Order: sequence, then structure tokens, then C-alpha cells
Amino acid sequence: MQLPLIGKVRQPAPWVIALLTVGIIGAGATTAVIVRQQSAAPDISTLTETVQSQPLTVRITASGTVQPFQTVNLSPKTTGILAELYVEQGDRVRQGQIIARMESDSVRAEMAQAQARVAQSEARLAELRAGSRPQEIAQRRAAVEQAEARVVEAQARLDRENDRVERNRILLQEGAISQDEFDAILRDAATAQATLEQNRAGVREAEQQLALTRSGSRAEEIAAAEAELAEAQGRLQAVEVQMEDTIIRAPFDGIVTQKYATEGAFVTPTTSASEASSATSTAIVAVASGLEVLAEVPEVDINAIQPGQTVEVVADAYPDQVFQGRVRLVAPEAVVEQNVTSFQVRVDLTSGQDKLLSGMNVDLTFLGDRLDNALTVPTVAIVTKDGETGVLVPNDENQAEFRPVQLGTAVGDQTQVLEGLEPGERVFIDLPPDQKQEWIQQEQ
Repeated sequence: MQLPLIGKVRQPAPWVIALLTVGIIGAGATTAVIVRQQSAAPDISTLTETVQSQPLTVRITASGTVQPFQTVNLSPKTTGILAELYVEQGDRVRQGQIIARMESDSVRAEMAQAQARVAQSEARLAELRAGSRPQEIAQRRAAVEQAEARVVEAQARLDRENDRVERNRILLQEGAISQDEFDAILRDAATAQATLEQNRAGVREAEQQLALTRSGSRAEEIAAAEAELAEAQGRLQAVEVQMEDTIIRAPFDGIVTQKYATEGAFVTPTTSASEASSATSTAIVAVASGLEVLAEVPEVDINAIQPGQTVEVVADAYPDQVFQGRVRLVAPEAVVEQNVTSFQVRVDLTSGQDKLLSGMNVDLTFLGDRLDNALTVPTVAIVTKDGETGVLVPNDENQAEFRPVQLGTAVGDQTQVLEGLEPGERVFIDLPPDQKQEWIQQEQ
């Protein structure tokens, strides 16, 4: 530390040298003694300060920037044309509020088709569950009666053909007809028999259909119809999700900080939508919520920073106002820039949100532990000699004497002394001109 000079150090004037040369002694022996005594013990009350024991609050300073507590760039989930935009920059929005709509004509068409399929499946299932109508049962009964009538008719034909076979068998024996003629008659009888069996099968089938109609739909048919309806409903839900994706909503309460797109713009999804600093043209708007301060604290001070710690914040825009905050988070990993290691500290603002704006530069003071009996000296009293830190204290003759000390924290214009001084001792904050010149020469 280089102490400021009080006045200027001048060379003796020529006339003083001349007087000394001729040996003028006008003051006498007594006066010489008094002068020597005054030179030996000068008055240093205005040049020193007393070492005090006083309460001291550790204060750590850092710089930072105001930024949103939560921010996001909103973009659509699917590529398309921005049809409607309902907000402007600076508008306040609520969570879930519609910000914008994408063009959705094709999705609306798919939704109409899906709704029609659901309605069709519901109608079929309802029909199966309701069972057969009386008209259907009557139709099935009539079919059975018709089949039975065909059986009676076929039986009568078969009876006639059998009688014909017996008559012609006698004629064949008498030689009245040939064998070929008799074989043809046998074939007609066989055809009549086959027709009868076919009609009897028709009766059985008609009776089964009548029984099914009377008992209603089968469980398998109802289950199949239910599965068909579930599939149609699932498709409708998928289309409804696509329709919802064309609507851009605010994810939280906040304010629109940026507007990137206008109606009619072609926008696409972007993976950088969650980063407010990545102002991409594919985003529609940026929404931010709350304010916090992001501070850079030097590595040597980070051990004194704890979550919940009180912080004083002064913005360049409001130099005469002190806003309050609390430490929310201390980053677990350091940031190294230009070989300087620091840690990011996030501070929640408890006052000043109505005045501070995102991007403002601020100075922060972290209020640390309170020391009830801390020895302090003025910071200007601290000097360095041969690379060692210390203070200048008066000796028995009130001359400046270097004493090494161990320093603690510095708060304002006071610095804590851990070792090397006792309460009530005095330290130089300035030196008499003669001692100052001597100290400077020693340092040189």
C-alpha cells in the first residue's frame, strides 16, 4: 500500500544552509532540548485510529443480471401455417390461455370421418344388443313353412316315382318295355329322392335361423361389434389430440416477452423452443414468468454463500434504491471464463419486481454471518512490507513501526484482524511528513 503524502518534501533553502554554516545559535540549549523532545514524540492523535472490537456482518459483493425465473419459446408440435395469433408483445397471459392456432382443415376432415365411424359402430352395436324385431321373426317362420311345403311336395313326387318304378318293373318282366326305358324311370326316382333330402335340409336350416332370430344376437357378434366401436373411438381420440396440437396454449402465467411470427407464417417444431435465448424464427412467441438474479460469485467467496441467505440488490438503473432477495440456488459446478473461476448463484427477488426488468445489470451484497466481537481497523491502515501484510503502529516514541497481522473479511472501509493486534491499540492511517518520507525510502 502506498500512503498519500501530506504536503511536499522540499530541499532546505540556501539561506538556512548559510545560517547553519556561520554557526548562528539563537535558540539556546533549553530550546534545543525542547525541540528534540517534540521531534521524539510528535502528536499522532489525528494520524491514528484505535483498534476496536465491534459487531461485524460479513458482506460479500458480486455482480449479476436480472433474468426471468421461467421462460420458454413456444412453437407448434406439427409443421404448418400460423392461422391466428391472439397476443402481442407485453401482453400478460394465464396458464392454459390460447396463444395461437395453426391451420387445421385437414385435421377437421379426419375428425368428421372418425365421428361418422363411431356413430356407425354405435348403431350396429345397439341393434345387436336390442335383438330381433317381430317382423324378422315372422319372416323366419314363413321361411320354415315354405321349406316344409317343399318337403311335402318332394315327398309326393317321390311316392309317385316309386309307384311308377313298381308298375314298370312288371312291364319289364313281361317284355313290354326295354331295360333302357326302365333305367330312365329309376333315375327319375333317384332324382326325386335327392330333391326330398335337399328340401328336408332346407327345413332344418330355416328352423335354425328362426331359433337364432328368436334368441337374439350371439355373444360373439356383440363382442365383435364392441371391439369395432372401441377401435373407432380410439381413432377419434387420436384425431382430437391432433386437433388440440394445433392450438398453442400458455404453459404458465406470465408475460409475452418476444413475438417471432405473424399470421400466415410457416412455422415448424423446434428442439430449442425451451431456450429463451435461442430466438429462432420457428418459434411463435416467448413467454416469461417471474424475475430472479443470476450472480457470478468468485471461487474464494462461494463457501460463505448458502441457500436462504439475505441479499441486497442495487440496479444500475436505480442506484439509490436497495432491493431485497434471498439465495435460492448455488450451482454445483464452477464456470471458468478467461482463467477466472466463479460459481453461478440464483437469487429470488423479494422486492423490486415492479421496477426491475429482465436484462438489467445489478450489484449484489450477500449478508453473511454476524461477528459479535470482531477486531477491526480502517482498511486504509493496511500496508505491505517485503510481501507481508500488516499495519503501522506507534512505538514508545510515536514512531511508525511495522507489525504483521492476519486479516479476515473486509466490510466497507473496515477490515477484520484475526491476529496481531489487541483492542485499544492504535494504528496509523497516515504518517507525519518526515516519517512518511522515511517509510517511502525504506519501501524503495
